[in-house]
Amino acid sequence: MKSDAYGERLYDADLYDFARVLPGTERDALRRLRAVLDQRVAPLLASSWERGEFPREIIEPLVSLDLMDPNRDSGRVSPLYAGFRNFELARTDASIATFYNAQSGLFRTAVALGGSPGQAQEWDPLIRRWELTAAFALTEPNHGSDIARGLSTTCRRAGDTWTIDGRKRWIGAADTAANLLVFARDAADGEVKAFLVPRDADGVSLTRIEGKTSLRIMQNFDIELTAVTVDDHWRLGGISSFADVSACLRAMRSDVAWIATGAACGAFEAARRYVLDREQFSSSLAGFQLVQEKLALMAADVTASLALVTKLSQQQAEGIWRDENSALAKMFTARALRTTAALARELCGGNGITLETDVARFHADAEAIYSYEGTQDINALILGRALTGYSAFTRTPLRGAAAASAAS
Repeated sequence: MKSDAYGERLYDADLYDFARVLPGTERDALRRLRAVLDQRVAPLLASSWERGEFPREIIEPLVSLDLMDPNRDSGRVSPLYAGFRNFELARTDASIATFYNAQSGLFRTAVALGGSPGQAQEWDPLIRRWELTAAFALTEPNHGSDIARGLSTTCRRAGDTWTIDGRKRWIGAADTAANLLVFARDAADGEVKAFLVPRDADGVSLTRIEGKTSLRIMQNFDIELTAVTVDDHWRLGGISSFADVSACLRAMRSDVAWIATGAACGAFEAARRYVLDREQFSSSLAGFQLVQEKLALMAADVTASLALVTKLSQQQAEGIWRDENSALAKMFTARALRTTAALARELCGGNGITLETDVARFHADAEAIYSYEGTQDINALILGRALTGYSAFTRTPLRGAAAASAAS
């Protein structure tokens, strides 16, 4: 970490020192988080990745930091602090960031924006203390990018009870959370509702997804819900349509952009450590021109990504929420991560495919981040719609003579 005339930067890769705008309490909170990540989490990552298992022993140290709200007197969490918290987690490991954000980002945001005022007030302190935990269960086996129209999990109301049937896929942290936040389409009105379902409720079945080559530490599950009954008290009162779900996703997309930026920083830092320690032709790799050019390109991508997500979080703190802004940030940062991780692996040569250098994790995990919480194509179409005024998400199928002509 470098010092300059203005004091110490939090991150070497943050060349423009975007983190400087954080107040002292938040910077101190991030330093405490870093100490736990360096001492209690990082030593377990390579073996956990190799086994494809989540190291449950890290949960207590992370939870005990109580870092969701470092400024208790402010009455709200700074979006910029929440972003840098994801950044700090992801520069250590994307799976760890995804796990923490499942609670602090996905679940907490869904309750804050989609819960009734009473639910938000009652549940948020419990969420913050990890006394109420839930995994975000939206994606389905046959519906990812088209989930808005394609969501097929159903719910039916009878008095004060709902019955849920359906399947979910790619649900992260479902084995460590006590509940599932399940989104289902109401058979009565065709609109989407959301429910807090106990993981061990009758009719809930979890199957771990095996054979992953990305985010191996993070556990993802297929979930089947068969005649699962839930009291109406556990339905999120502020979600009555997919438009309400979209309002939550708009906020969550910025979380993933921060994770992508942090992972790019982690890949850069790992590659720089390697070239500073490695000698070839009796010289330090760090002194080679092409090596320095690659490091410069990586640092530029991290800096540009930080500029985007910092401004995005500042806008959100001012109450400015635009789909196209979140989509732009996710689209750019995920692509920049892919490029940066590839350069990091390249700089480490053959050793870059081993877990020892750390870059292999970032290189593999970049592929998952590139796709989840909105693929590159979907985010480009959200941005394109804002730029042109035309929606290009679907095209009307050709029929009759036109279809025959196209086929020939």
